[in-house]
Amino acid sequence: MSDKPSVLFVCVHNAGRSQMAAAFLTTLSKGNIEVRSAGSQPADRVNPAAMEAMAEVGIDIAAEIPKILTTEAVKDSDVVITMGCGDECPYFPGKRYEDWVLEDPAGKGVESVRPIRDEIKTRVEALIESLITPAR
Repeated sequence: MSDKPSVLFVCVHNAGRSQMAAAFLTTLSKGNIEVRSAGSQPADRVNPAAMEAMAEVGIDIAAEIPKILTTEAVKDSDVVITMGCGDECPYFPGKRYEDWVLEDPAGKGVESVRPIRDEIKTRVEALIESLITPAR
């Protein structure tokens, strides 16, 4: 484990919401937070509308590959953020869990994905603030 806080984003297919969240966190935290993402039933590829929406804000997720959720990924993370994975996410006492209720971008066009992307960015900015701002 590193000295950096670590975050795992989990959604069913690891193709839209969790990929966008991981990309925002990687970019906006400037390497100060370890970032992982996974899915309980990963898709074959990242959602094209999610890729397009992220490209519009200068973040390329085209090379990302959906990954299967593992117990190790949960164990190795300080914060686990679920996005509709239900009860399929393993629970370990002492970890910080958050459930972000976000619309699933699967099957939607880029016009419908933009507001989801923007909501994710807002939540990621608040997450960064909570993880790297020293307690007073």
